[in-house]
Amino acid sequence: MLDILQSIVPTVLFYSAPLILTALGGVFSERSGVVNIGLEGLMVMGAFVGIVFNLTFADVFGTWTPWVSIVVAMVIGGIFSIIHAVASVTFHANQVVSGVAINMLALGVGVYLTKVWYDKGQTDMVSQPFYTTDIAILEKIPVIGPIFFQGVYVTSYLAIILAFVAWYVLYKTPFGLRLRAVGEHPMAADTNGIKVERMRYVAVILSGVLGGLGGSVFALTIASNFSSVTIVGQGFMALAAVIFGKWHPLGAMGAALFFGLAQSLSVVSSGVPFLENVPQVLLLIAPYVLTILALAGFIGRADAPRANGVPYIKGSR
Repeated sequence: MLDILQSIVPTVLFYSAPLILTALGGVFSERSGVVNIGLEGLMVMGAFVGIVFNLTFADVFGTWTPWVSIVVAMVIGGIFSIIHAVASVTFHANQVVSGVAINMLALGVGVYLTKVWYDKGQTDMVSQPFYTTDIAILEKIPVIGPIFFQGVYVTSYLAIILAFVAWYVLYKTPFGLRLRAVGEHPMAADTNGIKVERMRYVAVILSGVLGGLGGSVFALTIASNFSSVTIVGQGFMALAAVIFGKWHPLGAMGAALFFGLAQSLSVVSSGVPFLENVPQVLLLIAPYVLTILALAGFIGRADAPRANGVPYIKGSR
């Protein structure tokens, strides 16, 4: 049993990290009242930037390249999300349509530039990805050390730590209170001197930063290159985790871990007795089926922020 857990747990954390990071971005955006269907596109942009930067500057930064790559992807993701913010917050456009446009634009830009720069449909494989490591001291803890802290990616625990940071920011700081107020009752927030548009801009940009981080982590741990199929459905899973987690950072993390477990089944099935005879195709579609089932049974019971998806026009009621 311990051997099975030692093979399953690191893989679950491995697949969950990009979902956790992107879902946290979705929580910030939707808590401010801006629906962000564009999480998929933000992940695509993050993956593209992370891979291209890694390939271009691997000789310059050496082993630090993947870390610098995800920082650059975060910056570009934040800048790219401004498109959604301008459309949704400033011009009061339909937020779902704007998010879909972000998804299409990101994929189009990424695939086009890949074709122009590399003269093929995908980039080369990166030479400086993230590698698994053992967490010093913690790996020596009896029983749980080998399961949770050996052969893991540092980015997995970075995602979990950021989930707790996001919870603290949203629920224990004045900034978080203002952000949630804007998403629940923007008119009341405006009356109390809170800049509704500014808060929503900040929230959407934060979602872009975290979405770019999630996409680059996925690309530099799981894919190792970029193509039109590098990010396929990951952003929508992250959006599902936001809803399944009741728009709460820790709830979104739990949902992302659940979806990460579903994704890991096809990888670890050969080493798990009760899964080894299950057809591989069933395990490959399991994450998407479980996502649909989770939302179908839960979406009616989850209460979104009251002003989520509702444009705020100053002076209107």
